[in-house]
Amino acid sequence: MADRNFDLIVIGSGPGGYVAAIRAAQLGLTVACVERESLGGICLNWGCIPTKALLRSAEVFHMMHRAKEFGLSAEKIGFDLDAVVDRSRKVAAQMNGGIKSLFRKNGVTAVMGEAKLAGKGRVEVRTDKGTETLTAKNIIVATGARARELPGLEADGDLVWTYRHALKPSRMPKKLLVIGSGAIGIEFASFYNTLGADTTVVEVMDRVLPVEDKDISAFAKKQFEKQGMKILQKTTVKTLDRAKGKVTAHLEAGGKTTTEEFDTVISAVGIVGNVEGLGLEEAGVKIDRTHVVTDDYCRTGVEGLYAIGDIAGAPWLAHKASHEGVMVAELIAGEKVHPIKPGSIAGCTYCHPQVASVGLTEEKAREAGHEIRVGKFPFIGNGKAVAMGEAEGLVKTVFDAKTGELLGAHMVGAEVTEMIQGYVIGRTLETTEEELIETVFPHPTMSEMMHEAVLAAYGRALHI
Repeated sequence: MADRNFDLIVIGSGPGGYVAAIRAAQLGLTVACVERESLGGICLNWGCIPTKALLRSAEVFHMMHRAKEFGLSAEKIGFDLDAVVDRSRKVAAQMNGGIKSLFRKNGVTAVMGEAKLAGKGRVEVRTDKGTETLTAKNIIVATGARARELPGLEADGDLVWTYRHALKPSRMPKKLLVIGSGAIGIEFASFYNTLGADTTVVEVMDRVLPVEDKDISAFAKKQFEKQGMKILQKTTVKTLDRAKGKVTAHLEAGGKTTTEEFDTVISAVGIVGNVEGLGLEEAGVKIDRTHVVTDDYCRTGVEGLYAIGDIAGAPWLAHKASHEGVMVAELIAGEKVHPIKPGSIAGCTYCHPQVASVGLTEEKAREAGHEIRVGKFPFIGNGKAVAMGEAEGLVKTVFDAKTGELLGAHMVGAEVTEMIQGYVIGRTLETTEEELIETVFPHPTMSEMMHEAVLAAYGRALHI
């Protein structure tokens, strides 16, 4: 089989890889994108998109139970888990088909198979038809990451699940243990708890959602507990004893170990980069704790070889991967580019209530030596939130007291994952408190709380 030559080969078709391939093709490059499983990668098929579909079903189910509050009636409220999951899979399949169409439209060649670097500018792809070699001056590695598995807590798909099993459950958990309260863990805890599972969340750190601002974590924890979740902080799951239909978890906290039985465990203790079997180290790429070491422009140090997305390290977010994909495609095409600023990338968690943030927490801002001003505004003071029946929430802003720079913004409550973008734009434009205060926010909207949280930082809040 003759070698096929391209300007760019992208290994992996997740939100980093497929976007890089499309942008490069738009700029006139010939592009091949190699994928071993499904176009769209984990995010589209087993992550961001299908989980949001599940969570939407849970949200609607939750609202049906609240019908009376809105002067409505709903009887015999129930759910069909198989149908909920089926809808989620159909949404993922629709998006997967969308990428195929985008590849055709932009002239990207999709190659289904397993890729391995085979020397400078060469990629071997093992396909159903055998092995073929692709060549290109530039190669982008975008192979993503997978669930981390800890000794003794390994998933078996029956009693102990990863996110993949949780997305296509074999049954509805009755008593559920979720290990880890980061975005993945808390989203699944929220989904299954809303559908009626007796849910316990274990977090080794001193608070749930440990990367978030302390005020936001504390507020979210209270809401989770109101919904019936049991939250165990500063607690470690030492081991799991498995028997037919049950798991006994050994939980250690404060030097004491207790045991508790569950019928299902979801392990969400982080991710590891998919670096194996790619020939990275043989090519001279430096790997640190399962992630490829890159510079600000995603260059690996090996000429013509780039790494983007989860494999290139934190923040492990789809939108970061996509933006890196565009940046590298433009860099290869000779365009002028700017490196990604991690501090201006928002994090969003779609639990109930939602959590969203960008920039420094209050704690991190102080640690960095900033003299700060902090503003907070509760949802209860916002007419739109109250009218929507979503009066539980908080918006918090952190400013540099000397310069007025918006250092960080943190939110918990309904639709905050949509609202956060206003602060993201503010940080990207290097906006100060003055411009934010002078901005006219439409009424009645929930975004008015963003304005009030800025005003609050300067002692000018109007509705609290």
